[in-house]
Amino acid sequence: MKWDKYTIKTTTQAEDSVCGMLMELGINSIEIEDNVPISQEDKEKMYIDILPELPPDEGVGYVSFYLEEGQDSALLLNHISNGIERLKEFIEIGEGSIQLSQTEDSDWINNWKEFFKPFEIDNIIIKPTWENIENPENKLLIEIDPGTAFGTGKHETTQLCIEQLRKYMNEQTRLLDVGCGSGILSIISLKLGADFAVGIDIDENAVLASQENMKVNDIESSKYSILCGDLIKDENLQKKIGFEEFDVVVANILADIIIPLTPIVPRYLKKNGIYITSGIIKSKENDVVNAIQQAGLEVIEVLKQGDWVSIAAQKK
Repeated sequence: MKWDKYTIKTTTQAEDSVCGMLMELGINSIEIEDNVPISQEDKEKMYIDILPELPPDEGVGYVSFYLEEGQDSALLLNHISNGIERLKEFIEIGEGSIQLSQTEDSDWINNWKEFFKPFEIDNIIIKPTWENIENPENKLLIEIDPGTAFGTGKHETTQLCIEQLRKYMNEQTRLLDVGCGSGILSIISLKLGADFAVGIDIDENAVLASQENMKVNDIESSKYSILCGDLIKDENLQKKIGFEEFDVVVANILADIIIPLTPIVPRYLKKNGIYITSGIIKSKENDVVNAIQQAGLEVIEVLKQGDWVSIAAQKK
């Protein structure tokens, strides 16, 4: 379906007032674009270490709404123009112009799939569930549909984790995967012979994606458990997974989560157990190392790829 997109050029100060006026006219699907700097509070809520650089904030905002192409909008636009004029009596609206452009429906949820192609890491092939490929060399085949969860395996942080896991796990390994995302690390570990895996994520969609990907890869339900919750804050979850139960704890998340997680990791590791961390930007490597050492763990290996770092440590 094609849509007419109407964009009101205003000031960032007046964005809320313009949105309120549109909602009073029955327009509830509204889009706002501006270059207002991200607040520290919002940054802390974002699971991202490298924020994109925004153009300078010039106080200009764009408020947009959509109508079906060809819909008679003359009366509505007249009401909007009158509403803008009324707002000018109370707040600086700026230009207040209305621009028209056209756009089409797009399957935003699935469009990313065209960029997720099969790839190899050593003797492992990772492929999306919706593609068929030949595997003449009978390499280990992992099928993934991450959905809205993180983890196709192609990111440097995941590849670093896979490299570390292959070194430190065996057929007796019990794995705790914190921030499991799509479940890719747990799945690869089990496919490589690990005994059992527990995956934890705060995102219910990630839990669902992990469970589905386990089934797709024909992993028996007796070999894994996927739980939803915050391991750092949830004491009931901490008790549920058990203490000193795991040979390997892996956390492929971000440094700002790894640092507060690390102090509680030793209680889950068996003696000589391995703690693998990734998702660490180079500038925060020392912060993570310090957290690991303060938790009483010994750093045994540091791997780097691009701007990312993976650190392996051991409980003595």
